[in-house]
Amino acid sequence: MDDLIRLDRENIWHPFTSLSDAPEFPRIIRGEGVYLFTSDGRKIIDAISSWWVNLHGHGNSRIARAIAEQAMTLEHVIFAGFTHEPAITLSENLLKILPANQKKIFFSDNGSTAVEVALKIAIQYWHNRGIAKKKIIAIRGAYHGDTFGSMSVAERGLFNKPFFPYLFETSFIDFPEEASEDAVVEQFRRLAADGDVAAFIFEPLVQAAGGMRMYSPAVLDQLVGYAQNEGIVCIADEVFTGFGRTGKNFAVDHLSHQPDLIALSKGVTGGFMPLGVTTCAQNILEAFESASFEKTFFHGHSYTANPLACAAANASFDVLTSPECQRARRKIEDMHLAFANGVRGYKSIRDVRVLGTILAIELETAEGTAYENSLRKKIYPYFLERNILLRPLGNVVYMVPPYVISEEDLRYVYNAVEDFLTGL
Repeated sequence: MDDLIRLDRENIWHPFTSLSDAPEFPRIIRGEGVYLFTSDGRKIIDAISSWWVNLHGHGNSRIARAIAEQAMTLEHVIFAGFTHEPAITLSENLLKILPANQKKIFFSDNGSTAVEVALKIAIQYWHNRGIAKKKIIAIRGAYHGDTFGSMSVAERGLFNKPFFPYLFETSFIDFPEEASEDAVVEQFRRLAADGDVAAFIFEPLVQAAGGMRMYSPAVLDQLVGYAQNEGIVCIADEVFTGFGRTGKNFAVDHLSHQPDLIALSKGVTGGFMPLGVTTCAQNILEAFESASFEKTFFHGHSYTANPLACAAANASFDVLTSPECQRARRKIEDMHLAFANGVRGYKSIRDVRVLGTILAIELETAEGTAYENSLRKKIYPYFLERNILLRPLGNVVYMVPPYVISEEDLRYVYNAVEDFLTGL
């Protein structure tokens, strides 16, 4: 064990990691493209985009230069009472590709806070209008983040069990699987019938941390349309799905009814800097456009709209919207679909699903599908030993590779997955 790894074990508490039996983690010394290079000479393919953030590969020179240039000009300034060009440009860039009903951008720090901001805006929207609406509807199995508001609208389970007594009440509808879509819509209608629903929050088309579970645009469109007819504020949590993951810029681009609020983070800076974004439609803004000071949205963070993060996001936007990136995303989707069709016959597979650059393989197991499924302890080291980073969600093996991955590297990962399936 080298001295740095020893100090890591002595000093650092890693996320989602037990303190009693934490393994010795590989030490990453640099990243380039899809590769992570370790201190002991290994080259690992990052097939999950380092927790879904690294859209364009590690060490993207265009984004790195943008940060370096910005650091020589303005590294940070309070965003209450001041503004700056990187934030203004980013707002313009995002509004170019967001649904047309989105009119303003509110900046924060990460995905959890982007969701927290959306929830607070939705709740204050009704408060500012003097209307008592308190109920929030979410989809069972959701994960929206680690802050108290985002935990409150997420599935009650392993991630938030110690905090149950402190979470506000949320009404959950079942996950809209194909066989139960009509029943779920009816559930939603019953919950909305009493007129007390303030907001409906959802991960559009894909429940990411919940196991990469996918559902149809048609049923979500139906739910959003009904909610808006009832005056319910609709919040799309696009923290994972945003910026091209589902084959379109945003998952809600697959719908005809657009949400009132959208939460974004992860890929917004291409994986270089933390940044959260909450976007807002004009109908919501109207409740805050008042001379009354008490109707102000009193929310802000020290690093709101950090110029370095905004500069990274603007450079990432340029890469994202380039023809080369769009072709790369289509190529990944085509390869995912071909691979999925080729492995469907394995008896060890319960389900295989693809949407855009997302591929998920749900393995058959007596324990059922769950994050704590013991199969995860076998899956992760198997692939890491083969220099592939695939961090499973329990018994769900998934890929969300950086858009720059080569056909050769993607096939190498596919072959390793087939070898794993053959050995089950």
